[in-house]
Parts: sequence; structure tokens; C-alpha cells
Amino acid sequence: MNNAPALSYDAGPTDVPLLTQTLGESLSEAATRFGDREALVEVWTGRRWTYAELDAEVNRVARAVLALGLVPGDRAAVWSTNCAEWMITQYALTRLGIILVNLNPAYRTHELEFVLNHSGARALFAARDYKSSNYATMVDLIRTKVPTLEFVVHWGSPEGDVSTDPSWQQFLAGGDRVAQSEVDRVADQVHAEDAVNLQYTSGTTGFPKGATLTHRNLLNNGYFVGEGIALTEQDRLVIPVPYFHCFGMVMSTIASVTHGSTMILPRSTFEPASVLQAVQDEKATALHGVPTMFIAEQHLPNFADYDLSTLRTGIMAGSNCPVDTMSNCIELMHMSEVSICYGMTETSPVSTQTRGDDDMEQRTVTVGRVNPHIEIKIVDPQSGRTVPRGETGELCTRGYSVMREYWAAPELTAEAIDSDGWMHTGDLAQMRADGYVMIVGRMKDMVIRGGENIYPREIEEFYLTRPEIRDIQVVGVPDDTYGEELVALIQVAPGHTAPTLEEFRGFAENQLARFKIPRYLLTVEEYPMTVSGKVRKIELVEQALDRLGLHPHPSRHLI
Repeated sequence: MNNAPALSYDAGPTDVPLLTQTLGESLSEAATRFGDREALVEVWTGRRWTYAELDAEVNRVARAVLALGLVPGDRAAVWSTNCAEWMITQYALTRLGIILVNLNPAYRTHELEFVLNHSGARALFAARDYKSSNYATMVDLIRTKVPTLEFVVHWGSPEGDVSTDPSWQQFLAGGDRVAQSEVDRVADQVHAEDAVNLQYTSGTTGFPKGATLTHRNLLNNGYFVGEGIALTEQDRLVIPVPYFHCFGMVMSTIASVTHGSTMILPRSTFEPASVLQAVQDEKATALHGVPTMFIAEQHLPNFADYDLSTLRTGIMAGSNCPVDTMSNCIELMHMSEVSICYGMTETSPVSTQTRGDDDMEQRTVTVGRVNPHIEIKIVDPQSGRTVPRGETGELCTRGYSVMREYWAAPELTAEAIDSDGWMHTGDLAQMRADGYVMIVGRMKDMVIRGGENIYPREIEEFYLTRPEIRDIQVVGVPDDTYGEELVALIQVAPGHTAPTLEEFRGFAENQLARFKIPRYLLTVEEYPMTVSGKVRKIELVEQALDRLGLHPHPSRHLI
């Protein structure tokens, strides 16, 4: 009898076949099936489109794109916060087989120039500005440094604007000379296996890398994520997460289109009150967000004044979810079927997901089980062997969702995707006996103290059980004796005072191994965040070094 423990491998169900359409065909099908149903609502302008109207507007933009002279395989970038034009342009480009290049709204000239050059973009669709960034001015500064860039189109045309680039309305007028039959002819040449999207990663180890994603990647991931929260044409989804990221573009938009659901944009950027107001006014049934968004919404002084009773589901992703936050989602926000998703840009993005009937522990301790048509395994980073369930290793994933490549970077592609097609995520994880996966941390975030491997997330989750602590981030800083020591940067919960270092360390006595108890404690008002809502730990390290008067480790580069 073999008593060896089960290995950390699992495969999702395959009873529902993969979709074989292109993204453009998916929208056309939605327009046929749900033509009179509301598709898109832009709350702050009051603009609304049915699915039939949205499909017609996408065709209108597609005609204008053809009038520019773009052809299938060309790259066109979009640089803007959330708005209807973002989503409409997305579908117009993909309908024509033009590869959409997502640009982070926070980019400045250096990043903008790099991505446009690296992707070889021929066109750029952009807002006029974002916060302190004047996009039109920045485009003018880098235009001559991007030889492939031929066309720049800005949403709107403010009075007095001196830019010579065409406005959105001028751009649309150019499509009047292109027949719809030409759009249809070009669309017929587009195939599901074609590249359709370049999503540039954050570039923590150098310049950003362009994950190259296909129609098959994105359409199926959006569809199965939507299935995971039981979306239907009756659902109305509020989308505060950014479109430039896979969360907004795939898990929100593509999931909605494949199910005929209504997409509701509360505002161009995240603002908690506008989200709850949109849920109330639009009678939303679903809401997406990263944990920090839900925390901000739940901590509004007038949170209880909003009627959120129509909600039933949604997705929380991007980082671990505190138990109190999940409890509030279910009990106070009525999101009884809310789902936790895990993934990465390179996997389109979702690989695992909790189910609507999972309990609180499964939705806060784990990131769910493997999704349909996907395989996952957890391997020893050194040997590559699959580890027994319950042991820590690197999470790998394989299936339809894995990107085609890193754009124009075969060496980096080979480092990420092995010869058997497994994507190495760089995430440290454990698979439980029931197949649910727990993310322990990032391999690059792992702290090595005196030869002991420490995973910050384990420590963060322990301290989040304390009522005094609203949120916590743990990072490593250099130490002459142990190589690295731990720093805890905490946000103090409302109505509480910050614990002293002695109290903080005392909480963990006899509950955590001594080497896991942070040596330093710092309080912060807020964490440095990416636009997609993730904490920038590298900036936290820099802050800790400055406040503690320490020096960077000579073997680590703060990028």
C-alpha cells in the first residue's frame, strides 16, 4: 500500500469547451443575443449604450481606425484612465486584428517612450491629462523619439487647446469615408490564436516586459471568471478597477460581454463614495475591487447610509484579503457569493478562484481552486520536482491562459515558460489536501534572516488578527549580523492607538518562531500603491531604510 502524500498538482474541469471566437465576434454575438439590454454606463457623464448601440459604436471607431491606414498586426496604444472610449477602442482594435498596447496612466515620458518604441506602436489613443500629468505635452516631448508613431488621437478637445493632434470627434469623422463592409472584410481575417494585446509588466527587475496575449487567452479567461461568479445578462457590475490592467479589461469587461451583463463605470479613477453611490443608484448586483478599495469603501463615515442590498457577488483580487474586510463584504455589502481570484498578467490573468459557496476560511486563507482547462503544480524552486501537498514551493500554471511570449524577448520568454509549457509565476504557494491553494509570498519578497527563509505574508496575516492593526506590510532590511531583519509597517485601526514595539513583539511570543517576529515597527498613514491597487513594497523598503537610518544592502538593487 502506497502511503506517500499526494503531490501538489491539480487540473480544472474540461466539461465546458473552450470558446473559439475572437473578441470582436464575441461582442457581435452579445449584440445579437442581448441587443436591447444595457451594456455600458458611464455614471459621471450620464452616457449609456445598449449592446446593439455599443456594437455599432465599436464599428464606427473601427471604420475610423481603418481610415488611419492601420492594418492587422499593427500595434496601437491606449493611455487613459477609465472611460467609455477606452473600452470601445479596445473592441474596435481587436475586431480589426490590431494589437492593443495598454499604457499605465501613471507613466511619465521615460516609460511612455520605452513602451511605444518597444512595441513599435503606430498609433496612440490618449486622454488629455491625468492628475498632474499633461499627456498632450508629454506626447509632444517624446514624439520625435518614437519613429514608428504616426497617429495620436486625444479624447475630446478642450477649448483653447493648442495641440495639433486630432480630437476624438475629428478622428471619428475620418471613418465616414470607410464602408462597414471593409470592417467586416478585415475582421474575417482575424483568428482566435492571433495576438491581440500587449500588457507591460511593472519592470521590477529592469525594463517592463510585454506579455503577449491572444484572443483565445483573454476571451476564455474572461468567460470562465464570469462563470465562476455566475454572471448572467441580469447582472449589473460596477467597475472601479483600471482598464489598463487585466482586472478591468478582462475580469470585468470581457467577463461581462461574454455573459451580456451591464458594465458600470462609477468614475474615471477610484473614489470610494462614487463606487457605493453607483451601486445604489444603478442597483448593481456585482462589484469588483482590490482589498484596499473595499477597505476604503467600508471605512467611509457614511458607509451605512448607502443601500447596497442589490449586491450578491463580485471579485476581490490583487492581494490577500483581511478577514474583517471579507466579513463586511458578505454581511454588510450583501456580497454573499464574492470570489477571490489569483493570477498574473502573463496568464490572462486568472488561474485559481474561490466558489460562491466557499466558506470564510477558504475565501480569506486561500485563493481557491484551479479554474477550468488549466493545470497547476507547486515545485521545488531548485530541483523542479513537484512537492507534496502542504509544502511550500513555486506555483506553476499551464493551459490556454499562458501568454504566447514576452514581446520581442525570446530569452526572457524561455526563462518564464519552460519546455513543457509551464509558466513559472515566481509566487511561493502551498496546495492543501482539498486542492485549495495558499499564496505564501513572492520569491523575490522572501527575506533570508540568518539562513532562515521568511515569507512576509505569513507574518502579515498573523498580525491582521489584532484589532489595533488595520493593515500591515512586512519587508526586509539589511543587518550586519543576520543579513536581513524584518520591519513591520502598520496602519493603526480607527479608535485604537499604535502598539509599542514591545507590545507588538509580545503579541507574537509563543505563536511565531522568534526569527519571524519583526525587529522594527513603523506606523504609516498610507502605503505607496500602484495604479492597479497593489502595495509597492520596494518603496516601503526605501521608506524604512530612510526612517531607520539604515543603508541599502549592497547586493540588492532598489528599482
